[in-house]
Amino acid sequence: MNEVDEKEHELMAKAEVSLILDSYNEIFSDFDPRPDSQRALSVDFLDEAKRATREIKPGVFELRFLIPAALRRLDKEAVIKKRLKDHFKKHHEMLEKERAGVVKKGSLFLVFGFVFMILGAFVLAYYHGISLFKEILVVIFQPAGWFFFWEGLDLIIFSSKEKSSDLEFYRKMTTADFVFTHY
Repeated sequence: MNEVDEKEHELMAKAEVSLILDSYNEIFSDFDPRPDSQRALSVDFLDEAKRATREIKPGVFELRFLIPAALRRLDKEAVIKKRLKDHFKKHHEMLEKERAGVVKKGSLFLVFGFVFMILGAFVLAYYHGISLFKEILVVIFQPAGWFFFWEGLDLIIFSSKEKSSDLEFYRKMTTADFVFTHY
């Protein structure tokens, strides 16, 4: 192992998560020409950060960016840190709202399903006659009740859980301490 490899290995061992960058541009999308303070983050960067932080427990941790010493610019790093914090906070809040909306919609579906099932049972129990209108009501209420009931459960149990990994990632990243260092 040469001196550069040893130093790089030593730096990576100090931080909980370390990512090597060839330039600051690797953090941002190649297709976004705006300044760094507004630029979209790269999907590749986000995927790599998600993969690298998968084993990290929620709470404060250090995400260290290793960049060649000749390319380091403290002013640019301050802008990037702020951009990262803003991005992760914004997306965490968006995902929280989405998840809450899914749970709310699922709960509403559950209530509607329950009401339709009760109405169907009421029509059957109270009007056990041969009226065509009453039969149509039962035919409509019972399947609607079951549909809304099971669809509501699906939204609450499964659809809200689909966002859990993304939500956990953004929750972690909102508490991350971003550190730039050179190698």
